[in-house]
Amino acid sequence: MSDVLIETLEDGLLTLTFNRPERRNALNPEILDALVDAATRAATNPAVTVVMLTGAGGTFCVGGDVKAMAAREGAPIAVDDRTEDLRRKMEAARLLHEMRKPTIAAIEGAAAGAGLSLALACDLRLANRSAKLTTAFVKVALSGDFGGTYFLTKLLGSAKARELYLTAPILSADEALQIGLLTRVLDDSGFQDAAKSYAMTLARGPRLTLGSIKHNLNLAEYAPLATCLDNEAANHVRASTTEDHREAAAAFVEKRQPVFKGR
Repeated sequence: MSDVLIETLEDGLLTLTFNRPERRNALNPEILDALVDAATRAATNPAVTVVMLTGAGGTFCVGGDVKAMAAREGAPIAVDDRTEDLRRKMEAARLLHEMRKPTIAAIEGAAAGAGLSLALACDLRLANRSAKLTTAFVKVALSGDFGGTYFLTKLLGSAKARELYLTAPILSADEALQIGLLTRVLDDSGFQDAAKSYAMTLARGPRLTLGSIKHNLNLAEYAPLATCLDNEAANHVRASTTEDHREAAAAFVEKRQPVFKGR
């Protein structure tokens, strides 16, 4: 575990907390390496049902550490080497998006630049009412990383994605909710507890089935209909053979809440 990324696992919910509150959780190499490592482990850990990404100190993440960029000294690093290093760190976004587990961004305060990109990589986005969201990149003469252009285009369509990237407006939580960028807006007071409670409703669900649903949805982003139908059929039949499905069916008949075991 890294000091700059706190990992907490409770009842199937893995919470990954950016922990550089003195820099508003700005991303540096250490925090990004830790995030890639944590997401890689979470993807194959059977004890993890849901992953929630959040930030310490009342801020989600303001993106790259611009102050560190401005103060960078020493011999310049070759462009190809920098590109390779950045691409390796950007695996965090792919893992959050593609792992067969629901991922949630709990956005408190600011989500900007690569911080917003990582939130967009998640399946669901919760924000407190006073949160502010912006692509930000153009304001520091950068073109963007961590998949933000991909995720925004998929979520909102090409026209809106172009507007948000080329002009970088600062959106309130309510504005972001209205255009479909957020899943839900929660009160400022008790936000982290409310976000955890929301995430726990998923974490206590049928782990294998949740993974299959996410697989179906990810495939639908690029595959033809026939391929998606084949995949749905296979996943649905496999789900019907699980212990969790039998428990859910029994609980429905008995008018009680099911207790899932992830098998």
